[in-house]
Amino acid sequence: MVKGSEAIDIELIYIIINFGSGSKLIKKAKQFGIPGGTVSLGRGTINNRILDFIGLSDVRKEIVFMVADKETAYHALEELDKEFEFNKPNHGIAYTTSIINTVGTRCFKCEKNNNLDIINSENTNVVRGENKIMYHAITVIVDKGKAEDVIDAATEAGSKGGTIMNGRGSGIHETSKVFSMEIEPEKEIVMILSEVEMTDRIVSSIKDQLKIDEPGNGIIYIQDVNKTYGIYK
Repeated sequence: MVKGSEAIDIELIYIIINFGSGSKLIKKAKQFGIPGGTVSLGRGTINNRILDFIGLSDVRKEIVFMVADKETAYHALEELDKEFEFNKPNHGIAYTTSIINTVGTRCFKCEKNNNLDIINSENTNVVRGENKIMYHAITVIVDKGKAEDVIDAATEAGSKGGTIMNGRGSGIHETSKVFSMEIEPEKEIVMILSEVEMTDRIVSSIKDQLKIDEPGNGIIYIQDVNKTYGIYK
């Protein structure tokens, strides 16, 4: 691991892009120093009347996850934006969140830098001396079939839409038995981007309507978004 003064800020890059473009995007990202990535299938759920907020509609999507040091991540995103034109509606969105540490890839020790310099880009949320967070990434994990309920609850609270992925749970509260055989139920993962001032309202609506506080009903976690492309108000 990198220690002391050599500690590096690491970013997790999320890119939601049209179906079939994930592999092409990763191949291009490698040209800018990102070693690789993972592609997951999903679908956009945004209402057409507010499509311009993040440029997603109710169609199949690919979610690309990549990890890189902050400098590499931001440079790669700028170049990928030129190639894939996230600034245009329906071309996708990209955002990054911070990672504390990584295992199983390049092992970095990540430390918060409280004395950030200005990064001269109209797309960044970083200003001198502080992180100006404008968006949160809300992730909700619920039983299969509940994702649309999450979207509905979020929309009632002002959300503009989200992206749904499939998953599988194995927590102690989620395992049931069929013919004495334990079955791990399928899960749905909902990813929602929220303006900071809307986050509490959206999370509260989801929590109350889905009864997330009750065991086995789901999990919500929130991340600061550091840099964004392709988000439209």
